[in-house]
Order: sequence, then C-alpha cells, then structure tokens
Amino acid sequence: MQALLCGYYGEHNLGDDALLQALLAQLPSGWSALVTAHDEAEVQHRFGVKTVQRRGVAGVLRALDRCDALVFGGGSLLQDSTSFRSLLYYAALILKARWQGKPVILWGQGLGPLRRRRSRALVGLVLPRATAISWRDPDSASLARRLGAKGLVGSDPVWGLAVTAPSASPQERPIVLCWRPVAQLRGEAWRPYLEAAAALALSADRTVLWVPFHRHQDQGLLARLGAEGLVPPALLERSRELTVRCPEEAMAVFAQAGLVIAMRLHGLILAALSGAPCAALSYDPKVAVAAAAIGCPCQDLADLPDSAALLASWRALLDVPMERERIEAQRADAAVHQQLLVEALH
Repeated sequence: MQALLCGYYGEHNLGDDALLQALLAQLPSGWSALVTAHDEAEVQHRFGVKTVQRRGVAGVLRALDRCDALVFGGGSLLQDSTSFRSLLYYAALILKARWQGKPVILWGQGLGPLRRRRSRALVGLVLPRATAISWRDPDSASLARRLGAKGLVGSDPVWGLAVTAPSASPQERPIVLCWRPVAQLRGEAWRPYLEAAAALALSADRTVLWVPFHRHQDQGLLARLGAEGLVPPALLERSRELTVRCPEEAMAVFAQAGLVIAMRLHGLILAALSGAPCAALSYDPKVAVAAAAIGCPCQDLADLPDSAALLASWRALLDVPMERERIEAQRADAAVHQQLLVEALH
C-alpha cells in the first residue's frame, strides 16, 4: 500500500524536514510513501523515499491515481496567505481522492489564515470530506469547527521526534539565534533585538551562532544586517553563521547552547526537545502558542520592544534548563497524530 504524502517538502526548510521525518516514522507497517517535493533529489537522498514534483499540479494529481491514501503531513496547507491558487490545489487533491474512494488524512495540520470569503467557503466544502483529521493547535481546531469539521487536537507533530542524549557539556555554551527575515522587522526595527543580543553576548562572554533554518530565506541574514550597519560591533565580532543540514544536526547544536532565541516555530521546538534554555520572538501566533505551552518567554514582534527588558529576560534564562515536565507534556500531546494515522490506515 502506498500513501501520497503532501507538504512543503524539499523546500530547504529544516522545519518541514522535521515534519516529514516524524510522519515517515509514524506510517504503519505495510505502507510506503510517495512524497511531494520540490528538491526531489535531496528528499530521495535524505529519506530514501519516492517523490513527485510538488509544484506540478497535474503530476501530483496523476500520482494520486497510483496511491491508496492521501495524507496532508503537518504545517498549514489549507490557507490562502500563499495564494488562493495554492488552496485550490489542495482542495482538488482532497476531492479527487474522495471521488476515488481513498482515505484522506489531515495529519497534525494547522488551519488558516483564510482571509477571503471564497477561501472559507471552499475549505468548508472539503474539510468534512476528510476521513480523519488531527490539528496541531486549538485555534486551528476551533476554526475547523466553525467551518463544519471536527478533529482531534494535539501539539505539533515534531514534538514526537526521537531525542538523542546530548554529548558532554562544553566549556562554553554559545548563544544560538534561530532568526529569519520577517515583515515586522525592517531596517531599524531590528536594532533593539540586536542590541539586546550584543549586550548579552558581551556581558556573558559568549560566542553567538546564527543557525539558518530555511536555506534561502535565513541564510546570510547576519551578513545582510551587518551590511545595513545594524549589527553592533560587539555582536558582529562574536557572531558566525553555522549551517546545519538536518534536524539532528540542529538539535546537536541546540543541546550545547546556553540559550536559544528562536523565531522559527520548529527551531523553538527542536531547541526545547534538546533541553536548551529557550526564548521566542513571535512573528506569527503559532510561535507564541508553542512558547506559552512550554513556559518560554516570548516577545511579540508586532509590539514595540524594550531592549533593557529583553536583555533582563534573556540573561535570566542563560544556562537555566527548561522544565522537563512541560516538554514531556507536549510530547505526550503529539501522540494523538500517530494514533489517528494508524487507525485511519488500518
């Protein structure tokens, strides 16, 4: 039996890689995967799976013909912030699969934003046709109920990844920044965060590692901000960008950190899983929700920051381990997605 796994795979984003890794680990025995991917060669090499070009609608629809189930694997696929056309693509897959009598599983999904009236109407049409649904957060589940569809609720599926024991503690625990370009931070708006990071690195005498999670969006952010004259000299001289190729490498870096300050949702989750002290900067409500669940301080990027308050908050977290009980609670909540998948593909 073969399942078509749909997601933002092969887009050079470690968060999506982590979702695919979690999903493949949860596929019941007797099932193989055909994965929608942009960089097919990389996904084939990394995960040892068959792929189909995710940006070719006709090819994905044809691929569905030779599959026995359709699985939407994590992330927020049903949304119109990318485009209404993207929403039509996923709706067409759901409707075709159900017309063919195949199960449709929405696994660990976020839902929305759905800014257009026609988007809400379309999602309200296709959601009730899904065979089984699990949501990654209560807000998505609430929106789905308003659109006429129920589903189980758990934490993000990446919480279910296996955790390896960290290596021996290093002499110096660096500060790790998992930052990304965001609409809320343009030009001078970056300065309070950079100044707080500089003051922390200087006072604690720490190296600062910039870990890009998205190869194209995040890589070179340090250099770009430096070229704009926004990075304080004290931060620039202590900083370097560190490329990681997979979630396991990211977790190995996080496990050695004195503090991880994350904007990326899955950067925050993988850092917490690794046992690193964490702080969050929220460009999207999903980041704030995850931070609240683990009791992690979170600055909303839509609010005017106070550099002194940021510095005090980050300094208090340095080298202080996360509460393991909260992490384990998130891991337990993520188990609902595997249970749903196993039952739907039984």
